[in-house]
Amino acid sequence: MNTAVTGPVRVAVVEDQPLFRSMLERMLDDTDGLHVVVATGSVTEATRLLPPGAVDVVVLDVDLPDGNGIALGVTLRRRQPGLGVLLLSAHDAMDLLLDLPPDVAAGWGYLSKTSSTSEEVLVSAVRAAAVGETVLDPALLARMAPRAGSAVSRLTDRQYEVLRLLAEGLSNAGIGARLGITEKSVQNHVNALYATLGIDTDPSRNPRVSAALRLLAETGPA
Repeated sequence: MNTAVTGPVRVAVVEDQPLFRSMLERMLDDTDGLHVVVATGSVTEATRLLPPGAVDVVVLDVDLPDGNGIALGVTLRRRQPGLGVLLLSAHDAMDLLLDLPPDVAAGWGYLSKTSSTSEEVLVSAVRAAAVGETVLDPALLARMAPRAGSAVSRLTDRQYEVLRLLAEGLSNAGIGARLGITEKSVQNHVNALYATLGIDTDPSRNPRVSAALRLLAETGPA
């Protein structure tokens, strides 16, 4: 996990649509603290242009003309274990993250091109990926509800709300500001939902990532 990025976060954009790729490149490169060093449209070129250590985060289209963006992300991540990966897709398929090999499952994010994703959400997701966090698409999460009988369904309404915001990549301070409660109250809710979900709170086990993936696994369309 890359928890100590110093200087600008170096970003690669792998997107096969030239107009969308140039828009992403310009927007991210114009953001303070981010720098796009590679922008390309294929698995072949990305593999050639991204040796280990070249970037901190790769923003990947799931569907590429010469291969699969997820498989490319797995390859790049195994070559560079601290690499953050943010998937972009024209399809609402967040559950793709549940099928990732365990050795590379942490530190991936997912945003849908067809949801109401904003520049703020995209930038936040890139920054989160740079420090190994998992961020899920807020608009898609808003349309999900706990599956009956799941551990997530046993959370209180407030705990579920905190879990959803956690999965969007918000810090405890950010969650508190969104809900109008103190950061201490947020931490209490986080601790309680970890206990209900049976999540190991050892920081080395990435409990926030585990919680986000549990939310993804135990919810479905409302």
